[in-house]
Amino acid sequence: MAGLEPIGRWLILVGLITALVGVVMVLGDRIPFLFRLPGDIVIKRENTVIIIPLGTMLVVSVVVSLVLSFLNRGR
Repeated sequence: MAGLEPIGRWLILVGLITALVGVVMVLGDRIPFLFRLPGDIVIKRENTVIIIPLGTMLVVSVVVSLVLSFLNRGR
């Protein structure tokens, strides 16, 4: 059963990421800086709003890269 340990760790990580994405989706309107960073594009028409979160994606990418780098440092 020792060969299943890495799969179990990955499943836990995927579950945590899924839960975090779910929290952001539920509480997204209450997070003041989300989708309002410089570089985020918002197009408003009569019945349509299109949000292209370029600045937010950049910040999330940097944060995730730092977290993964920190987690890999212990190996």
